[in-house]
This record gives sequence, structure tokens and C-alpha cells, in this order.
Amino acid sequence: MLIRTDEVVDLETPSGPMRVHVSIPLNEGTYPAIILYSEIYQVTAPIQRLAAMIAGQGYMVVTPEIYHEYEPAGRVLPYDKDGTDRGNELKYTKTIQSFDDDTESLLEWLDNNPNCSGSIGSFGVCLGGHLSYRAALFSKVKSAVCFYATDIHSATLGFGKNDNSLERASDLKGELMMVWGRSDPHVPYAGRRKIRDALEEAGARVEWHEVDGQHAFLRDSAPRFDAALFLNYMALTNSFFQKTLR
Repeated sequence: MLIRTDEVVDLETPSGPMRVHVSIPLNEGTYPAIILYSEIYQVTAPIQRLAAMIAGQGYMVVTPEIYHEYEPAGRVLPYDKDGTDRGNELKYTKTIQSFDDDTESLLEWLDNNPNCSGSIGSFGVCLGGHLSYRAALFSKVKSAVCFYATDIHSATLGFGKNDNSLERASDLKGELMMVWGRSDPHVPYAGRRKIRDALEEAGARVEWHEVDGQHAFLRDSAPRFDAALFLNYMALTNSFFQKTLR
């Protein structure tokens, strides 16, 4: 399926304009929408390719610039020490309320978008995995895919490093697909067990995967990229969204 990836939209949010990148099939019609939350580096080339791959399966993919309050529109943080330090600094500077406000603004915009079928899911990697999880707290989000989501087990996302994501497990509205690498130092075994136990106790609908992989194994062109896992889990992601969004 041919797609276009050149559309950008500047949405108004309570904390200022947020640039959103849109990838969508070329054929006219309506499509289920997927909010793609990036890692701490914002909309990098690997994230753009990820968006294109998902859109090519028949979805409208919208990728927000998560640090729009602090960086100019279009800013991409480099995959180096300075970029990593800046990205980590900002995820503990921005408030949880602001992260949630961004999601709410996206959902309101999609509600009125003629290309959106009205069926909405979310997808995220790293920090974005956590944001995808939080998106599932909104009733409009039918399903959420979360790859190696950071800070959920430690409840340390946002200003003050004191989020309530796991505490609100019983508030989850959407169905979850959660994928973890067993060699991920950011989410160790004890952290994964804590998350799964909380989801089980809350009665959340969750599809759980643990693989022999590292953190960020989906990021192509990087040392930890695992092509076999990438292909396998993108196929499973598509099957999950086919089940939950169509």
C-alpha cells in the first residue's frame, strides 16, 4: 500500500502548539488512527520509518513531537550523549498532566479528522511505550502497543518523578500488547513482574511478550537492532491492531 508522509499539523494544546507528523495511505478513504509515541529523541529517521511501516498496513499514523514545549518545531535530538541527556532531562521536566493533555488534544483532533474512521489505537517505544500505556486510560483508545516501556515499574515519569500509571491500572480502557526485552537494563525482571502483577490484579486485558532482546531492539541502524525480532513483532503488532481496531 502506497503512503504519503509529508503532512505536518500544528495542534493547539494547553501548553502551546504541538507539531504532529502524519503518515497515511494514498488511497482515498477513512482509516483507523494510531498515535505513535516516540522515544526521548522525538521524531527521528527510525521513528519516521516505523510510522511509514505501520501506515503501509492501512492506518493513519500520527506522531507528535513530545517535547514541543521545550524544543522548536521539527527539533530532533541526536542519538549521542548530549541528545540522550537532553531527552532524559525533559522527560523529568514535563508534567504528567502535560503528557496527558497532549494525548487529549490528539484525540479531539482525530475525532474531527475526515481521514480517521473513528477507531483509535496507540503505539510507543521506550518513553513512548509508557505514553502509549497512558493513552489506553482514555476511553477513545481501543488498544495500545507498548514496546519496552520505561518508568512504569518505578513510577518516575514526569516532573517530580512520581507518576500514577501503575496505580491506575484498573482504569485502563483499551486492550494492551506489551513487549519486553529480557536483556533490557531499564526494565529488569523485578520491574516486569511488578507491572504484570498489577495488570493481572486489575483485570486488564493484556497480551504479554518477553523476548531475548535488548532495549530499543526495534530501532533500525543501531547496534541493538534485531531485524528478526523487528519483523516478527511488527507482524504481531499488525495482527493485534487488526483484531482490536477493525
